[in-house]
Amino acid sequence: MTASRSARERTAAAEAGPLATVKIDVGADGQFVYKISCSECTVKGDRSWSAYRPGGDNGFMGAMDRWIFHLKEKHPGADAPCLAFLPEAQRRLHERRQAQDEGATRSDDASRPGRPPTRG
Repeated sequence: MTASRSARERTAAAEAGPLATVKIDVGADGQFVYKISCSECTVKGDRSWSAYRPGGDNGFMGAMDRWIFHLKEKHPGADAPCLAFLPEAQRRLHERRQAQDEGATRSDDASRPGRPPTRG
């Protein structure tokens, strides 16, 4: 059975810790949209810093990863259950960056006539 939106919101808020405000909406495509805001940090005037990610479980993980990195960088003394997942968040970030680098290398090779594609 799939958890309701409010149940997901409560679970995410508990994991994100006391500095977070978690909101889950439903996007135009019917998918969940996760927004985690910081109660202490502001950007561009008076708007709260936030991570905003659409899409199912991957959206939740993406938003939570950004939140974890924000906590680690801006609130190093903060305590939140999600910080236990810092190593996994760092691994996912590293994998995404490697995939982007490989994609950039392939497109660079394709734009240079007469050069064989590189192998990773």
